[in-house]
Amino acid sequence: MGSQTTPNPPPPPQPPRESFARRYKFLWPLLLAVNFTVGAYLFMRTKKKDTGITEEDASSDVGSPTVSTTTVTATPVTENPLPAPFIMQPVKLPDPIPDSQQRELFKHILEEKRKVKPKDPEEKKQLDEEKALLKQFIRAKSIPKI
Repeated sequence: MGSQTTPNPPPPPQPPRESFARRYKFLWPLLLAVNFTVGAYLFMRTKKKDTGITEEDASSDVGSPTVSTTTVTATPVTENPLPAPFIMQPVKLPDPIPDSQQRELFKHILEEKRKVKPKDPEEKKQLDEEKALLKQFIRAKSIPKI
């Protein structure tokens, strides 16, 4: 009657892990699209800068004679053209608005103010003050000019 020892069964084998690329395969199209978009944006941005520089260089090269820089050691002087004087034209004042139209305008503004629903007491107080001022303008014999 010997003692029988039962050997422990070996642990079950681990399933093979999927690679990173296969595990996140749904992200690849998104990553490629974003990469393409950023590349196109950078390409177009630098292309616009290059075209602006080449046009300026081409126009300055055509009209200027070539000067040898080996014999001349002076620093180049940049000429800043003086800004053209700004000629101010007289401001044309619009025709004054007749009193009847101003009253109609004030009435319309008052109607719109009445439609507004205030959110807090402070806003209600502000609206009441504005409506009171509009009512004074409507009732007054002479209206301040707009």
